[in-house]
Amino acid sequence: ATTFAADTPGLVTELVRKDGVSGNWVWWALLLTGMLTVFFYAKLWRRSGISTDLEFYELRYDGKSAAFLRGFRAIYLGVIFNVITMAGVCLAGAKIANILLGISQEQTLIYSSIIVVFYASLGGLKGVLITDFIQFLIAMVGSIWATVYIVGLPEIGGLTNLLQHQNVVDKLSFFPDFNNQEALITLLIIPLAVQWWSTWYPGAEPGGGGYIAQRMLAAKNEKHATWAVLFFNFAHYALRPWPWIIVGLASLVLFPNLELLSGAFPGLTAEMQGDDVAYAAMMTYLPAGLIGIVMTSLIAAFMSTISTQLNWGSSYVVNDFYSRFLNKRASEKEKVLVGRFSTVALMVMAALFSFYLQSAKDVFNLLLQIGAGTGLLFILRWFWHRINPYSEIAAMVISFVIALFFFINGKAENPIVSLQPHWQLTIGVVITTIGWVVVTLLSKPSKSTTIKAFDELVFANESKFKGFGKKIVAFVLGTLGVYATLFSIGNIIYGNLVLGLGLMLVAVIFCILIFKLIKNTN
Repeated sequence: ATTFAADTPGLVTELVRKDGVSGNWVWWALLLTGMLTVFFYAKLWRRSGISTDLEFYELRYDGKSAAFLRGFRAIYLGVIFNVITMAGVCLAGAKIANILLGISQEQTLIYSSIIVVFYASLGGLKGVLITDFIQFLIAMVGSIWATVYIVGLPEIGGLTNLLQHQNVVDKLSFFPDFNNQEALITLLIIPLAVQWWSTWYPGAEPGGGGYIAQRMLAAKNEKHATWAVLFFNFAHYALRPWPWIIVGLASLVLFPNLELLSGAFPGLTAEMQGDDVAYAAMMTYLPAGLIGIVMTSLIAAFMSTISTQLNWGSSYVVNDFYSRFLNKRASEKEKVLVGRFSTVALMVMAALFSFYLQSAKDVFNLLLQIGAGTGLLFILRWFWHRINPYSEIAAMVISFVIALFFFINGKAENPIVSLQPHWQLTIGVVITTIGWVVVTLLSKPSKSTTIKAFDELVFANESKFKGFGKKIVAFVLGTLGVYATLFSIGNIIYGNLVLGLGLMLVAVIFCILIFKLIKNTN
């Protein structure tokens, strides 16, 4: 439910409108990152015995540099990265409210901030987990029901007519046109060859991290951690996208271009106009009762994401910064107060920053750019002993400076350089990766005693590469199984029943094989 944010339907709709169904590969490719976490890192995180992923730094590294890195990362992720993520969700929430309720961005953010801060600051992680589960169910029911109704509108004329419409036919392919070199590189090659392993993105962190690590660390045991992350990836990539994709395709019938879409909603400011508002625009065609359910599902999505981000961010500020560096003797009461204050501060900063963003795709690209080049480090730090705090600091600083340059450059009237986002990402990956590798080789690794103690804890006195072959097989099967399910559902929707059922059978077989592999590995 956390990644089922208010901006997610808008992002998927925008991708479909601009690049067709195949445009979703920019985030479908991140499944590989998730599967890497499932089969290689979930057990390691659970074995570490830490309560937040930032405690990892003083477990894996030593000395003042490790302590500094923990505090630096707490502010970098818990505040800066977190605020940008929430700002994107706030922007989406404001657009939805403007279209469906007719209220301004300022009003939306004031009302929603007060409500979400109240229950996020009271519930803690357990409260967030419970509400996440309920909100995921509400959001799925709402999105599927709305999609069925929209497809049945007289203007759409049913699923068959939708799929045969002249504005839609060219958008249906699961893969970009292999004869279109630019589309192939942008939509498929860079996401699959570069993006998934090299970028740190919320919910798809190479090697685990963020709120995914938070969930794994809270799991009952290693098996629960592994299966929980596996189910998350299955639900995230295979189950959720199709209702939004269908609505995105339907929006091309009613609003074939951005001019018609923007003209239909004069209340939207110029900064809020974009293809991502098409999802909310389509919701205006729903009857009174159903639109209420959809509004509830979208509010649930907004609340789920923001509450998790606030809980995650404030836990970093309190546990990994305040009580670690500013007040080591802080009482529980003081920690609670600091947590609530940081929750409010994070929400206010996110709401304000949302005014500087324009669309869901812009936020997606910005977050990818900030994490560009850091992913490989997070994958290797468990296995390569030379990686040290200076490696991580270099990676974060270099990637952030590059992202900041491209962000400011993109907002300028006369930009210094003019590059498409995928080339900006590639440049960020190359420069950042070279930078942190050079720093790693020039600086000293942590003490051998620290590395040995870490290895004994997370690898349980066994080889780091024990069962690697089985894990690789499970990784491949898991990835192909989820993609098979995703395209099975798509083919069934498209009317290709035999192919759809065949892919579903493949997914089931892969699932059985994965279960046996995990059982034997454990």
